[in-house]
Amino acid sequence: MKLLNIKLALFIVCAALSAFSFSQEAENKPAPVKRNYTEKEFLDAVNKEVENRLSKYKNKSIVQLTKELMKKERSIELRELEIQKKEESLRESEKDLTSKLKGFQQKSSKLLGCLDEHDKNQSKRVRHMVDVISGMRPQSAADVLSVQDVDISVKILGDLPPEKVSKIFNSMDKEISARLQKQFMSMKKY
Repeated sequence: MKLLNIKLALFIVCAALSAFSFSQEAENKPAPVKRNYTEKEFLDAVNKEVENRLSKYKNKSIVQLTKELMKKERSIELRELEIQKKEESLRESEKDLTSKLKGFQQKSSKLLGCLDEHDKNQSKRVRHMVDVISGMRPQSAADVLSVQDVDISVKILGDLPPEKVSKIFNSMDKEISARLQKQFMSMKKY
């Protein structure tokens, strides 16, 4: 009975070693060419390969085989731990990246809000200046617009009535008037 149990244990160990050996060799070999076998041919090939593999282990004792099996098992466990650590590291990196992306999106929306607010305030100031300039005499308006930034002057002139604009251009220095008119003509509507 003990002999039968030992043979059974030896067979299980050999089968496990051969399966492990198959997996090790499969990692090192290129993909096999697909072939069609009958069931008998397949079983014969499997038996032949098992015998070849077991012949490697005939002279080794069960203790040696068990030690090798345990060593290989331990290396597999270590690989699994490495993989788990890498997965955890990737998860942490993903969380960090996600939080940075959210922070960037918040800052971006805040910046866009500030730009919108700036544009609204600038539009208010330009409308206010339009009201002020429209109440001035043409010569006074020409003097004020001549020293203003060109873009602001063009925006103000764009919102004034055409009769007022023509009187302001006529009251300006010819060189400044020509420059503003050129800019005024190429002004983009916003």
